[in-house]
Amino acid sequence: MDTQEFRRVGHQLIDWVADYRERVAELPVMATCEPGSVRAQLPSAPPQEAQAFDAIWRDLDRVIVPALSHWQHPSFHGYFPSNGDLASVLGDYLSTGLGVLGLSWQSSPALTELEEVVVDWMRQMVGLSDAWSGVIQDTASTSSLIALICARERTSSYSLARGGLQGEGKALVVYASEHAHSSIDKAALLAGFGRANLRKVACDAERAMKPDALAAAIADDVAHDRVPCAIVATTGTTTTTALDPLEPIATIARERGLWLHVDAAMAGSAMILPECRWMWRGIEGADSLVFNPHKWLGAAFDCSLYYVRDPEHLVRVLSTNPSYLKSSVDDRVKNLRDWGIPLGRRFRALKLWCLIREQGVGALQKRLRRDLANAKWFAEQISAAPQWRVLAPVPLQTLCVRHEPRGVTGDALDQHTQSWADRLNRSGAAYLTPAMLDARWMVRVSIGSITTEREHVEKLWGAMRAAVRVE
Repeated sequence: MDTQEFRRVGHQLIDWVADYRERVAELPVMATCEPGSVRAQLPSAPPQEAQAFDAIWRDLDRVIVPALSHWQHPSFHGYFPSNGDLASVLGDYLSTGLGVLGLSWQSSPALTELEEVVVDWMRQMVGLSDAWSGVIQDTASTSSLIALICARERTSSYSLARGGLQGEGKALVVYASEHAHSSIDKAALLAGFGRANLRKVACDAERAMKPDALAAAIADDVAHDRVPCAIVATTGTTTTTALDPLEPIATIARERGLWLHVDAAMAGSAMILPECRWMWRGIEGADSLVFNPHKWLGAAFDCSLYYVRDPEHLVRVLSTNPSYLKSSVDDRVKNLRDWGIPLGRRFRALKLWCLIREQGVGALQKRLRRDLANAKWFAEQISAAPQWRVLAPVPLQTLCVRHEPRGVTGDALDQHTQSWADRLNRSGAAYLTPAMLDARWMVRVSIGSITTEREHVEKLWGAMRAAVRVE
């Protein structure tokens, strides 16, 4: 493909994406295809001869789009908002089109320095002090893994330079809420702690970690000759958006000398609103923090921000310095390969830069306030309706909902919940995600797609009531 052909097809591509976004509200929200159906429609072997892009457009419309669940649909209320704002999409396109890699500062100076700028913009936007330094990772899963590796090395006085955890005489322990995301379990396992050394701390009635239970768990491990290492607190748990109390947790971490990592993957975006910052009061007492602008803020996936208070420790743990990457300016620049696991990095800062510049902080705040208001309104409607319950507080934009017909309990209630949710999803009218809460099924409703307005939430409420009336 030469540049002229690229120009022609590129215009078609932009038109195709624009058309898709304009018509996405007309499509069924959730994919209803059967497993294997996409593979069955595509050749099992690669083409020997070149194919025109026109054939690709046809297969996009014929095969790919019908097998998508449409995250940009105004009636998408599943999982979490992953709303690729079109300005951010263009930034991502720029990154791919430029085709540069960040192996070191010298390999693409603008890549590194623009990342420094936008990460600091975001620090200011969410009200963090200038004691924090940040970097863009791919996801919160990676950021939390890095945090636990850094915690491990601080507690073990850099065991990686010796025999690793295998050379340590005592087990190192990680503490997290029983409602922490599964990525925390995975990070603890990959960082070498072992499942037996991950403590799930009890929560209160609002599903927030209990500081007294945390303190008791730490004391018990010390008494049994184990070494407390790290605490992972959550601002906005996945199931209910519960808020662990950071101030008392940070006090315990400081008194015991433990690393405190805060997972604010989805809720962190809300901190651009000053009225929401009470949710992570005490954040300045943490050692590391992650939140994802690709959740709710509008950045195209993937874009996770990882902040630390001690960047020198991060670099000491993660740095590599092969001869072919050394340069004469290394003592004056950041080499971001030393701030994460991969050697190379994409120019992710462009999509965040384009988003913030094209929207401005004010417009981003206005959209998030709209979503919070819609969630509050929806919670009021459900709470006032007979046989419907909101099962957890709604500090953000996620509701935990259950329809409870009279006399239906236990397994029968679980079956009812899963049935009406599945019926609604398969209807194409909306997409909700069932989940377990207190050992029973309920339905999560996430409000936050870019195009979701009050009318769409009203439509969802009507569809939910219609779905339960079918039985």
